[in-house]
Amino acid sequence: MVVCYHDRSEAGTTRMTMGLTTVLRTLYTRPSRWFIMSDTDTRDPTSLRTPIVAVLGHVDHGKTSLLDKIRGSAVIEGEAGAITQHIGATAVPLDVVSSIAGELVNPDDFDLPGLLFIDTPGHHSFTTLRSRGGALADIAILVVDVNDGFQPQTLEALDILKRSQTPFIVAANKIDTVPGWNPNEDTPITATYESQSDRVTGRLDESLYQIIGNLSDEGFSADLYWRVQNFQRNVGVVPVSAMTGEGVPDLLAVMMGLSQRYMKEEMEIDVAGPGVGTVLEVKDEKGFGTTVDMVLYDGTIKADDQIVVGGQNDPLVTDVRALLQPRPLAEIRTESRFEKVDEVGAAAGIKVAAPDLDDAMAGAPVRVVRNRALEEVVTEVEAELADIAVDTAEQGVVVKADTLGSLEAMADALEEAEVPIVRAEVGDIAPRDVSVASTADEPKQRAILGFNVDVLGDASGRAEIDDVTIFSDEVIYQLIEEYEEYVEGIERAQQDTILENITRPARFRILPDHTFRQNDPAVVGVELYAGTLQNNNTVVKFEGNDPDRVGQVKGIQDQGEDVDEARAGDRVSVAIDGPTVGRQIEEDDVLWAEIPEKHAKILEQELTSEIPGDELEALNMYLEKQRKRDPFWGK
Repeated sequence: MVVCYHDRSEAGTTRMTMGLTTVLRTLYTRPSRWFIMSDTDTRDPTSLRTPIVAVLGHVDHGKTSLLDKIRGSAVIEGEAGAITQHIGATAVPLDVVSSIAGELVNPDDFDLPGLLFIDTPGHHSFTTLRSRGGALADIAILVVDVNDGFQPQTLEALDILKRSQTPFIVAANKIDTVPGWNPNEDTPITATYESQSDRVTGRLDESLYQIIGNLSDEGFSADLYWRVQNFQRNVGVVPVSAMTGEGVPDLLAVMMGLSQRYMKEEMEIDVAGPGVGTVLEVKDEKGFGTTVDMVLYDGTIKADDQIVVGGQNDPLVTDVRALLQPRPLAEIRTESRFEKVDEVGAAAGIKVAAPDLDDAMAGAPVRVVRNRALEEVVTEVEAELADIAVDTAEQGVVVKADTLGSLEAMADALEEAEVPIVRAEVGDIAPRDVSVASTADEPKQRAILGFNVDVLGDASGRAEIDDVTIFSDEVIYQLIEEYEEYVEGIERAQQDTILENITRPARFRILPDHTFRQNDPAVVGVELYAGTLQNNNTVVKFEGNDPDRVGQVKGIQDQGEDVDEARAGDRVSVAIDGPTVGRQIEEDDVLWAEIPEKHAKILEQELTSEIPGDELEALNMYLEKQRKRDPFWGK
């Protein structure tokens, strides 16, 4: 991994412009292949699709605001119809990108037609969009608040990007909130940075280098984007403001530059070939029944095509009835929200109306059959679904998720947390899931973890009856944290129950001149050196290393009040049934609570972290004495 050298003195105005121009020009003009294509690839190098861009990051760091800013700027710059509304995506053509980015993007430098932004930001859309077993998004933007820095969902997003090997850049958002910031609407970062005071740029630099350091901690070499020489080995950080638009020209320029420089070959499509896509959502649409929203990333789909769609049990084979896309923004108030089209080419978001789509799954592959054998296409879809299969165990929790991609992400996260899975499926939590969870041998596995799904009413009632706990959340890490806290609670309760029924260690001394009764029972004043002395404890006295049983505790009084136990440091009166003071026991003797060998083993092997330090001290001293007599005692 390359380690970047950060020269803070160059972070300001002197060399930023020259560095930025050099980096962008390098990105645009030097061809490279980031992805390897097979020799049998028949895609047309003259027909390029739009790169698909996903936006990820922690909640409230500005993912939606950034998308809205790009979308809004595109509408303003494009005026009548230059921006294309898709199902689940927004296409921003190259000429509109150039209008927003200004001199940073010269259309003559590009072959790619623009950028396709996924409208729904976050892990959900990213994990849903899959392509041949990997992420469908060609490139991603990780949004980080310059004030908050890295947060749990930031780390989760990084983990997902790392697993999917998706190239990404970091948008260091909310630069306009730096105290003293002087906003310059929609300007490149160079110009607005140069207009700020040294005090303000110093504060911003500090936040930016903190983000760069956090990326390094996670295994990513990173630097401010105008300093990056090799984007294949380093992550570029772009300072932006989703509110004022500052830095957005740079963000679009870098996205276009990276796509052109490293992914041009990946964008080559078979213009007339059968369409290939992924289900984004399954919806009931008035007048059309069950429909699927899909992202088409290769080929074309036509209104009369036969398609194969991944289903909950088997691939679904059906015929397209209608292809629907949103009406233009100017017509959004019309009674019908969609208009029919005859054909759509990649890359695009489109709604497909067809029979028998009820069992279609979000995240599942879609294939147009057209001039190929149906069996061949069905086999393709089955193979892709098999790639997403989750490893299950004989015992474990039940996992439900809204899409195949998020199901896979859940399975990966649970594997890291060492939580076994007995069943993993796409769909809402139903009574049959409760039935499966109720068969678990361990209480902590009588659980269902649902990510971004509903709990059907019958399932809730059944879970109460069958003592199954349902966890539901829209954030993977929070869902797993909730379950882990639940498990900790169960384990703590189990340990508390064990502790209630186990003899605790105790070492105490009979105080001189504190014999209140010699026998039947002997009543003496004692001082607890370590541990917990409880009523009904058997008391022993060591002669060398041999324990002699002297009696049983029949009562404890603290300042005249009866108590159930005494702790280290306490001075109490103790009634011991059995011995006579002056014969079996003497004043100043050190006595011990007798620990059964089985209890000692449990304490040492399972509960050392659950008992106080002084009890552990008493236990270790007790074991040391016993093991001088028998080295294997309590083992």
